[in-house]
Amino acid sequence: MATTHTRSAARLMMAPSVIALFIWMIVPLALTLWFSTLRYTFYDPLTPFIGIENYTYFLTDPRFISAFQNTLILVAGVLCITVIGGTLIALLLDQQFFGQSPVRLLVLAPFFVMPTVAALVWKNMMMNPVYGVIAQGLTAIGLPPIDWLTNYPLLSIIIIVAWQWLPFATLILLTSLQSLSEDQKEAAEMDGAKALSIFWYITLPHMKRAITVVILIQTIFLLSVYAEIFVTTGGGVSSSNLPFLIASIISLEGDVGTASAGGIVAVVLANIVSIFLVRLVGKNLEA
Repeated sequence: MATTHTRSAARLMMAPSVIALFIWMIVPLALTLWFSTLRYTFYDPLTPFIGIENYTYFLTDPRFISAFQNTLILVAGVLCITVIGGTLIALLLDQQFFGQSPVRLLVLAPFFVMPTVAALVWKNMMMNPVYGVIAQGLTAIGLPPIDWLTNYPLLSIIIIVAWQWLPFATLILLTSLQSLSEDQKEAAEMDGAKALSIFWYITLPHMKRAITVVILIQTIFLLSVYAEIFVTTGGGVSSSNLPFLIASIISLEGDVGTASAGGIVAVVLANIVSIFLVRLVGKNLEA
């Protein structure tokens, strides 16, 4: 049992790490807040204080609405594909078959591919309308090829990001499946339950916590997708999300003040989403 002395010693030993972490987090945030209240650009040496003007400009910019909508569509689309697809693949991998270990390794492999590399592979080898794999397949069955990145830029990015995150969802959901007791399913089969009923009333409720954790973790990372957009479409109204819009404002326009305001807005929105998901996870863990 810990004594008052040991607790104090533990806090003292942890203090340097906690202080360093606090400084590492609070200094960039404080500077971003300060820059967001200045008319700060790369092309003007003067940086007068303008209050919330940068926030007003960013929030009323038509590009913000479009980027915010694209961010929500991107997150929702990837989550739908990864959760549903991950559940189906996990159910398949949970079965006994020849070559199970190599297949599992191959299914998990895309998660270890760097985002930039994955985007380049999909852009040049899969979605190219001339020599891409998808175009060749469509041509082989008599259908015209599709210029994915031109005609369906946001859908293309959703497919690429979902391909990267599908192994993660599969791994978490497969782990959850393997912890399910076979006795419950055998008892349900003896009572005459069909496979679909067993999945709906036994397997899916058991996987609920794992699904919630997948949604929480993926959402945090999906809110900051950037490399896939930069490599494939290069942005634009139809495919830019909030991180890409903020990066464009500071890199192309040199407007540090507005970009900083956009960063604060993005942080606030991300925290709102995270708080909602954390509460959702908490309810599922208590259930």
